[in-house]
Amino acid sequence: MSHNASLVVDRNLEAGREGKAAVLAPDRTLTYGDLSREIARWGNFLRAAGIGREDRILLVLDDTTAFPVAFLGTMRIGAVPIPGNPLDRVDNYAYYLEDSYAKAVVVDSALLPKLEEAMGDRADLLVVVANGDASGHVAMADALSGQPEELAATPAHRDDMAFWLYSSGSTGRPKGVVHLHHDIEVTCETYARNVLGIGEQDVCFSTTKLFHAYGLGNGLSFPYWAGATSVLLAGRPTPDAIFDMVETHRPTLFFSVPALYAAMLKSGAAERDFSSARACVSAAEALPAALQERWRDATGKPILDGVGSTEMLHIYCSNTMDHLVPGTSGRPVPGYELRIVDESGRELPPGEPGDLLVRGDSCAAFYWHQHEKSVHCMRGDWFYTGDRYVQTPEGDYAYQGRADDMVKVGGLWVSPADVEACLVQHPAISEAAVIGVIADDVSRIKAFVIATDAPADPNVLAEELRGWCKERLRRYEYPHFIEFVTDFPRTATGKIQRFKLRELEASRQPA
Repeated sequence: MSHNASLVVDRNLEAGREGKAAVLAPDRTLTYGDLSREIARWGNFLRAAGIGREDRILLVLDDTTAFPVAFLGTMRIGAVPIPGNPLDRVDNYAYYLEDSYAKAVVVDSALLPKLEEAMGDRADLLVVVANGDASGHVAMADALSGQPEELAATPAHRDDMAFWLYSSGSTGRPKGVVHLHHDIEVTCETYARNVLGIGEQDVCFSTTKLFHAYGLGNGLSFPYWAGATSVLLAGRPTPDAIFDMVETHRPTLFFSVPALYAAMLKSGAAERDFSSARACVSAAEALPAALQERWRDATGKPILDGVGSTEMLHIYCSNTMDHLVPGTSGRPVPGYELRIVDESGRELPPGEPGDLLVRGDSCAAFYWHQHEKSVHCMRGDWFYTGDRYVQTPEGDYAYQGRADDMVKVGGLWVSPADVEACLVQHPAISEAAVIGVIADDVSRIKAFVIATDAPADPNVLAEELRGWCKERLRRYEYPHFIEFVTDFPRTATGKIQRFKLRELEASRQPA
């Protein structure tokens, strides 16, 4: 039997779901039959264009039906799709093209000028344009037109390359994360089945886009695996746009990130209708307990917070409906194992924070063109996450910050996550990001905070926040410096890029 990951759609045809809605998108609705036929047309077009096994194709697409067609149709012939962030910079697109040796690119018409700038003089690159004017390139509609509607999947070993994802860049330049054909099935059979209990009756809506590992599971592999329906939102996921989609399409599973949950609360989530959702899910960044509680108060819905990564493809440690502990990432998803270790690799007991390792069969094979990084992170069966965690006496896992975010003050380690969680409990603060800075030649803590409303006197509020933290944390775990901002540098999923805050501080220091 072929292990080609594109078979997630075929299983629905075999189950008699050809006429069921698979994708509700802004451009159109596709049934599972429609999706199967378009995947076949796309794969046949690529073959006719000379694209073959393990050839790479960059996808620069927003969330429309072009994405699942191109993604699954590319894998169906054994080629390798590489989704990219549609909001990325030109220099990153150029890097992806050069780093991956891509032979083709599929791009939304609105993004074509950026892509052409990134291509430079590469006349050998096949450019297919979706959702608009092709401007002298191949229109995706024309590429699909007239192609056969059937295409047997190229037999693939479970350990063949299936697709790549470039990491979000929260700690530096994106890395090419190489995933294999069996990885999709593993996440569907572990997290989607055991935590979400997803079935064909479900409707899934994710504010995180399909190009991202979290969004790819939420909006493509999970619903297709179960025969459910996926709702896609093109454009920026603003609170009002999200509310409208939820009230129109009535999702039963809603996926988002802490920054957007906070924004939706600020934009009146309590007055909008989330009654269709049996569960909300959060990932990409630790969810503060205070935000979790405010969301439940406003909507009546729980948020299942979990931790995942691009390298593991999706969430591997999560809260569940039966076991929900605010302020933690829950417990390992069945099929995954976790260890917390010190700098020498010694496993630590509950109560002692350390570096988190995870073991599970969805782990990426390696980082493309980054052998040393691969060796550092892929440690036999275990993957070094770069996250610091502590296991509670009850067995739950609580986030302590990134390993490279930890701050040592007076010889004692401080978790930025603890300080941030304390700050957002203050009624005047909606979000916080904490980094270490050097002041008078010693390490100090600085907090960048977003106030719920503009403070009448920032200095007075800053002093109040310092006292607030001193009362609730260890006496040395408070921000020596506080800067009020309107937003943070973020990844496409809303994850705060603390390394950019550190770079900003470094640029302010005298030479």
